[in-house]
Amino acid sequence: RATRPAGGPPRVGEGGSQYIEFAGVKKVYRMGEQEIEALAGVDFGIDKGQFVIIAGASGAGKSTLLNILGGMDTATSGTIHLDGAELSAYSPRQMVDYRRYDVGFVFQFYNLIPNLTARENVELASQVGRDPLDIDEVMASVGLADRVANFPSQLSGGEQQRVAIAVGIANEPRVLLADEPTGELDDETSAHVLEAMRDVNRELGVTTLIVTHDPAVSEHVARTVQIRDGRTATEVLRSTRRDESGAEHHVAEEYAVLDRVGRLQLPDEFVTALDLRQRVRLALEADHVGV
Repeated sequence: RATRPAGGPPRVGEGGSQYIEFAGVKKVYRMGEQEIEALAGVDFGIDKGQFVIIAGASGAGKSTLLNILGGMDTATSGTIHLDGAELSAYSPRQMVDYRRYDVGFVFQFYNLIPNLTARENVELASQVGRDPLDIDEVMASVGLADRVANFPSQLSGGEQQRVAIAVGIANEPRVLLADEPTGELDDETSAHVLEAMRDVNRELGVTTLIVTHDPAVSEHVARTVQIRDGRTATEVLRSTRRDESGAEHHVAEEYAVLDRVGRLQLPDEFVTALDLRQRVRLALEADHVGV
């Protein structure tokens, strides 16, 4: 039974106002005569200022998606729009400016310069910006006001990752992209890093995308987009609701994603539970689709 309840995630382009839009995005890598399809037609949109997790197993295509949005790779076909501008139409000069001024990156292995202090790492990044943020305010925003004079080797893994976040936001980018930012951290430290990223998202209003394969990370945000086999498969929307007595309840609702041509992927657990194979029969009912 498949329905589209009111309040569910919008389709790409619905209303024409989403800040980031992926439409039919495919990426094929060629190795000699072999072709490897990393993305098989991704469709989804993100509103301005949203904090979104892109989740999936290794090899699902999530990092490829992030690299294309960040201007470090290009799509084989399909379009990506940011605030109405199509990235694939950018000239090489425009793409350099886009990477320099509009996108901030946070990497799994920090990418800090070891012989510079935490503050100097952020200061170096800010030197390529048009109107960079105040460095001391940036360091304070990630909870490291008292660690600015320390070198990376004198910081814990979580502190180094928070410096990396500060580097990523130093130029006040429009989009902040993080590739497995908690991949090398324990659960407690991961929670602190994610909280720092949420604080940055709230304070600056920067649209934030995090790529991860860790299901525990997804539980910390309101929206998770699941990538499977190079396509958007499901979305989970989380919210807090109050019952009649005033008690708060955390609610997570999962939706199958319908792409531009009407395809959707059934969750693995559904396929396994019903032992579905090769083909299924669909039945159109008054208010749902039966499978």
